[in-house]
Formats: sequence, C-alpha cells, structure tokens
Amino acid sequence: MTSLISRESACFSAHLVSASADRSRISTLESVPRSLCQLQSKTPLKVIAIGDSLVYGYGDFVGGGWVERLRRQWMSPEEGDRVLYNLGVRGDRVASVAQRLATEFNRRGELRHQVPDAILLSVGINDSPRLRKSDGRLFTDFAEFKQQLANLLDLATSLAPVFFVGMTPVDESKMPFYDCLYYNHLDQYRYKESTLQACQARQIPYLDLFDLWLSRGETWLRSQYGQDGLHPNVQGYENLFQDIATWEAII
Repeated sequence: MTSLISRESACFSAHLVSASADRSRISTLESVPRSLCQLQSKTPLKVIAIGDSLVYGYGDFVGGGWVERLRRQWMSPEEGDRVLYNLGVRGDRVASVAQRLATEFNRRGELRHQVPDAILLSVGINDSPRLRKSDGRLFTDFAEFKQQLANLLDLATSLAPVFFVGMTPVDESKMPFYDCLYYNHLDQYRYKESTLQACQARQIPYLDLFDLWLSRGETWLRSQYGQDGLHPNVQGYENLFQDIATWEAII
C-alpha cells in the first residue's frame, strides 16, 4: 500500500513539474516580440540581416538589394534610430549560416558588451535544388534540412528576437542555374512549408514571399528576375523591398 501511494505521489509530482514547464514555455512564447516596434525603445535599434545571396543583394546594381534599400530607408530621421547590417553570403545554405551566426552576431554590438537587438533571417533556397539533373538528388537532404533548420532557429532565438523572410519562387523556365542546379517550385514549396512550420512552432514571425509572389501570376513573376532565373533584377529587388518594408513585423 505504501509503495502504491509512493508511486502515485511520484506521478503526481512529475505531472506538476510537466505542467509547470508547459506554463513556462507558453509564457516564454507569449513574450516573444512580434514586431520590431516592441524593441524600438532600444536606441539605436541594432539589427543584423543574415542569409544567402538574396540578402546580399546579388543582381541589384542600382539599389544594392532589399537589405541595402531598407538600410537607407531606416537612416531617414522619420524612421527612428535603426541600424542594419547586411551579412548575406552568396551560396549559403542553412548549415552555413548556422556555423557563422554566433560569431557574426557577437561582432555587431558596436559597443563593448553589447550585441544586436534583432535578427532578420533569410535562408533555405540554396538547400532546395536538385543536382545535375531535374530528378537528381537534393542538394540538402530534406530530413537533414529540417534538423539543420531547427538547430539554426534554436540558436538564433537564443541570441535575439528573430524575424524570418521566406524564399522567393524561381523562374523555372531559366533552370538549371550554372548548368547544374535545378531549382523547382515543388521542392521549394516543401522546404518553404517546413521552414514556415518550424517558425510557427517557435512563434517566429514569417513572411511568406513564395506564396505572395506566385499569387501575382507567371507573367509578373518572370518579369522580376534576371537572366539566371534565381536572383531578382532591379525591379524585382524593388518589389521585394516593398513587400518586406511594409511587413507589419518590421514596420
């Protein structure tokens, strides 16, 4: 009888601990900032944008890409005191960004013992193509991608509030890229949805550019890209900037 009571008591205690942990997790998620406005009391508000060539702005010889355009807008006196660092690297995949994130982040605090206040994260498109042929193996295996992404998001959220800018759909008619990388909308969608779900699970604001751009039609989509079909042209980057700059999470 005593043993039975002890077991029941142990189970009840474990239930209390689990319930307390759940409440703590819910409380933590509810406190996650949903917009940069919630962080604006920090002066200046320091933000890093980290990811691949679309963060870098490759192909925009006029405006320098959406990050550079946003940086210039934030320099306006009417925009408040915001500082934006472009940490995009051409060809980066999720694992590549995860390897350099902490180092890049800790070097952008400007003053001693300070770090940035938020992270704009945009990566994943370079994980999605197929190699050498349209039905070849995926550049990053899908199961590996999901684990790598989880690790990246967990690391990023441990550093600062995160805001995720999703991938744009490629112009499939211009594939393959560099005669060896076959990007396609079907695989892009799988990787995009996995990223969206991972962000939702962590209460990370996510801008779904893939669905948004596809909704504007094939003719519009093709007009937004340069010759390689992967990187936007000047007008494409302008529209990308407008979509991001009017996103309620970073207004």
